[in-house]
Amino acid sequence: MRRLIFICLTVSLLLSALSCSLNDDGPNFHFKPLQITSAVLPDSFDLNETYQITVNYTLPDGCTGFSGFDVTAADTTIRNVVAFGIVRTDQEACITLATEAQASFNFICLYDEPYTFRFWQGEGVDGEQEYFEVLVPVY
Repeated sequence: MRRLIFICLTVSLLLSALSCSLNDDGPNFHFKPLQITSAVLPDSFDLNETYQITVNYTLPDGCTGFSGFDVTAADTTIRNVVAFGIVRTDQEACITLATEAQASFNFICLYDEPYTFRFWQGEGVDGEQEYFEVLVPVY
């Protein structure tokens, strides 16, 4: 009886595995940088304190949602901030109306020098990346 149950389970698992499609059409999404329109930062930082930085960005259409931030150090106290969206490619009809949205990230002040935040705004006509900058002193 145990042998029969084992054979039935093995056959069921084998059939289940074979019935799955091995044909993958690829991902149904991709990531895209979002234009940052403004940011709210404190007037100054205190060393070793954590601050919430609020960013306003544009979602270009209804198929794009917010994914997160990429905050990279371009130098000791220079931070490039890019908001990223996730774009669904499996939807045929997207609302084409751009909408403003807001998200925040935490920042820890580790250096006693002023910080420069460079917020990504898009690409210029010459293909150059465009940023607006905010300088925050540290006391």
